[in-house]
Amino acid sequence: MTSIHAITVAQAGGPELLEFTDVPSPEAGRGELLVQTRAIGVNFIETYQRSGLYSVEYPFTPGGEAAGVVLDVGEGVEGFAVGDLITTAEATRTYAERFVVAAERAVHVPDGIAADVAAAIPLQGLTAHYLATSAAQPRSGETVIVHAGAGGVGLLLTQLLVSRGVRVFTTVSTPEKRELSLEAGAAEVFDYDDFAAQSRELTDGEGVAVVYDGVGARSFDDSLASLRVRGELVLFGAASGPVPPLDLQRLNAGGSLSVTRPSLGHFVRTGEERAWRYREIFEAIAAGQLHIRIGARFPLAEAGYAQSQLEARATTGKVILEP
Repeated sequence: MTSIHAITVAQAGGPELLEFTDVPSPEAGRGELLVQTRAIGVNFIETYQRSGLYSVEYPFTPGGEAAGVVLDVGEGVEGFAVGDLITTAEATRTYAERFVVAAERAVHVPDGIAADVAAAIPLQGLTAHYLATSAAQPRSGETVIVHAGAGGVGLLLTQLLVSRGVRVFTTVSTPEKRELSLEAGAAEVFDYDDFAAQSRELTDGEGVAVVYDGVGARSFDDSLASLRVRGELVLFGAASGPVPPLDLQRLNAGGSLSVTRPSLGHFVRTGEERAWRYREIFEAIAAGQLHIRIGARFPLAEAGYAQSQLEARATTGKVILEP
């Protein structure tokens, strides 16, 4: 049996538990593609799984996002051939030299897009797209806040919103990240300590229409305080820890506010919806409206260090592993 290198973790804990090991090569089953990995996206969900915040079965190989070249096409698959470059955010065990994915959850990468960029697009790109178009729908001329404006989702979401005429305020933690956020089109960039007061001041006391919050515990209360009457808080992550239980009466007191907790899987429920989101992302890249920033790349064997850098918020844009 062919063996490959992959990252495995035997129990919940810190990033030092991620091991570079030999495992049997997967095989394409019915309806699946076997893919030679070219680049792997590193995401916060994998740190939640590794740490035990999200329950998984051990031993565990992380990863749902990657791009690579099709090595084998399973029975019943149409529309894909050996040699095709594909990308996906919906595979499993992609921290490996090879992975399998259901063909219906993979997409062809257009000519002109490199494998590393293709691996950086799916999870953060699809997330930014559903946040901008579906989880909330700010209109041209309205003002929103995007937290972690120099992160992978933050940079993409800012660009997508600005291209739709939305005024975007962001939060960042360093001067370098401030410059990246401004380059992405942010109208104003705040520190986390005072964004609520500054956003109200710059909206003549009214507050913003939407806050996109992937930070969680650290920013949640001030995010609520930043909203206008009937404003929306879109909580899509917990980089600083989970938000404590919420007294719903606070939403009434704040001005008939709304809070939603979306996740990507509920916004790619059909092939048509998935294809629409990918198509708009690829078209935005081709039109120069969306720039994909790869902020750091590491060898697959250094997956633990890559995750530690992500958790420390020491990276910007997308973090990539390369076999």
